Amino acid sequence: MKASLCLMILCMISLLQAGQLRIDMVHNHEDQSLRLHSLRYKQKEVYSVTRLSYLLSNFSIQRDTGEWVELKNQYAYIDEGKRRTRFFLKDVPEGSYKSIRFALGVPKATNHADPAQYSADHPLNPNLNQLHWNWSGGYIFLALEGRYRAEDQSLQGFVYHLANDNNFSTIQLPGQFVLKQNTGLILGMDIAKLLGQPRALSFIKDGSSTHSHAGDPIASSLIANLQSSFSLLSVTYPKDEMPTQAVTPLYLPEKYTPYRFAMSRRFPRPALPRDNPLLEERVALGKKLFHDTRLSRTNAISCASCHHQERAFTDGVPLSLGVEQRKGKRNSMPLFNLAWKSSFFWDGRADSLRMQALMPIQDHLEMDESLENIVAKLGQDASYQEAFQQAFSGEEINSEKISLALECFLLTLTSYDSKFDRAMAGKEQLTEQEQRGMKLFFTEYEPRSGQYGADCFHCHGGANFSDHQFHNNGLKPTADLGRYAITQLDRDKNSFSTPSLRNVALTAPYMHDGRFSTLEEVIDHYSGPMHRSENLDPNLAKHPGEGLQLSDEDKAALVAFLKTLSDPKYTTPR
Repeated sequence: MKASLCLMILCMISLLQAGQLRIDMVHNHEDQSLRLHSLRYKQKEVYSVTRLSYLLSNFSIQRDTGEWVELKNQYAYIDEGKRRTRFFLKDVPEGSYKSIRFALGVPKATNHADPAQYSADHPLNPNLNQLHWNWSGGYIFLALEGRYRAEDQSLQGFVYHLANDNNFSTIQLPGQFVLKQNTGLILGMDIAKLLGQPRALSFIKDGSSTHSHAGDPIASSLIANLQSSFSLLSVTYPKDEMPTQAVTPLYLPEKYTPYRFAMSRRFPRPALPRDNPLLEERVALGKKLFHDTRLSRTNAISCASCHHQERAFTDGVPLSLGVEQRKGKRNSMPLFNLAWKSSFFWDGRADSLRMQALMPIQDHLEMDESLENIVAKLGQDASYQEAFQQAFSGEEINSEKISLALECFLLTLTSYDSKFDRAMAGKEQLTEQEQRGMKLFFTEYEPRSGQYGADCFHCHGGANFSDHQFHNNGLKPTADLGRYAITQLDRDKNSFSTPSLRNVALTAPYMHDGRFSTLEEVIDHYSGPMHRSENLDPNLAKHPGEGLQLSDEDKAALVAFLKTLSDPKYTTPR
C-alpha cells in the first residue's frame, strides 16, 4: 500500500514538473538557407524546390542514464512554403538528455486509421496538411517538389513523394540538452544531403518522380539519405510562450438556435469560425440576403444571379454579367464546401468568407453598390430589422453583421452525397467505365515504374477533390496573371485557385475564364501539349512535352468518372 502511494506521488511530481519542448525546423541547402522557387541549387542538375512538406511522429528523448522517454500521440506537420516550421512537444519531463529520436511519417495503425477523426488544427487533418491520399489510403510522409534544368536546358518538373508503411523511418540525433519548463531545439534538414548523401540522385538519370511503390530505387535512396539530412543545430531556452487568447463570438444574441452542421464522416473536420458560430437565425438571414436584389445598385441582381443552385452555384457562362450587363473578368466559381477553404476567389484575394461576401457587392463590374447604401436600404425594411435582431445582439444593422450572416449561410452549402460517395460507402456500384476512369484519375503518370495514369489526384485529391492551392496548369496566358496580381511574386504568374471537381459536370464552362465548354475539352488540355513556362506546376512539368496522350477510351472513362461526382441536391434541387 505504501509502495503504491509513493509511486503515485512520484508520478504526480513528475507530471507537475513536466514542461514543453519547442522544436524549430531549419531547412538548408548545404550552408545556405533554403529558398523556395529559386533555381540556384546544384546536385547533378541545377534545380529549385517549390514544395517541402512532411510529417513527424514517434518522438522520444533519451536521458543521460540511457533511458528513453516516449512522448506518445504527438505529431508534427512541417511545411516550408507555409512557414509552418515550429511545433511543441508537451508534457516532457524536466531533466538532462543526450539524444532525440523521431520518425518521418506516421505509424502503420495511424496511417490506415480514419483521417476524419482529427480536429481542424490537428497536424494529421488532411485538409490542413494536404498530405493524404484519401481514396487509396495512407499519408504522404514527405513531399519534395520542384523544377530542374534538363540536358537541353529546358525546365522540367520533379515530384518526390515518400509514402507507404515500409518507408516509415526513424531518425536519431545526438545532442546534450537540459530540459527546463521551456526549452527549444533547433533541428536542421539539409536538402543537398537528402538528395545526395550517401546516395546521389539525378532527376535525369534516376527519374523525376516517385510515389514510393515497393522496391522503387528513388524512394530507397531517399530513405538511405534521411539520417544524414537531419541534424540537431542548437539548444535554446525561450521565454514563456504567449498564451492563446479566448475567442469571443461577435454580436451573440441572448437567445439563439445552434445550426446543425451535417457532413460525411469521410470528410476531414473543417475549421469553422469560432467568432461567428453557425446559428439558425444567422443562416436564415444570410440566405435572405443572398437572394436579395437590393444588394446591387440597380436593385436588379443578387448574389444568386451568378450562383444558381442547379449549377452547383455557378451561372453557366464564361464570364459573369453584373449590373447593366457589365461583363466580369472571370468565371463564376461554385459555392459549396467552402468551410474547407482558407482563401477565396480565383486569385485568393480574400482570406475569409465574410471578406469575400462583401467584395462582389462593391465591385464596379458586379453589383456596384456601397455598403452604406445597403445598410440604409435594409434599415427601412421591418422584416430585416426583426431578422437582424434575432441573429445578432444590438439593434444596429451594419456591414459587419451583413458579412457574418452571409458567411454563415455560405458555410452551410455542402456536397458529399454523389454516386462516387455512395459507391465508396458500398451503397452503389460504379460501372466498368467509371471504375476505369477512377483508376486513371488516381494513378500517377510514371513510365519508369510502369504507371500510365492521368495523374489528376495531385491537385484534385482529398475529399473535396481539390488541394485548395494555386497552380499554373499550362493554359495559354492572357492579360489576367491570376495570383500574381495579389502577391506580386513572379512564381505566381498565371496561377489560379484549384476548384473542387465535385459537381464538375454541372459547372461548365471551365477554367478561370471559361475557355473550355466541355469536360472533353478540359481533358484534351491535360492529355496533350500545354503551354510550358518556368511557373508550370511541377506535377505537370514532369510530363513529356507532347503530354500524356491518353487514348479516346481513357478520355471517355475519365469523363464518365467525373460525372459520378455530381450531388443530387444540385441535379434535382428542392
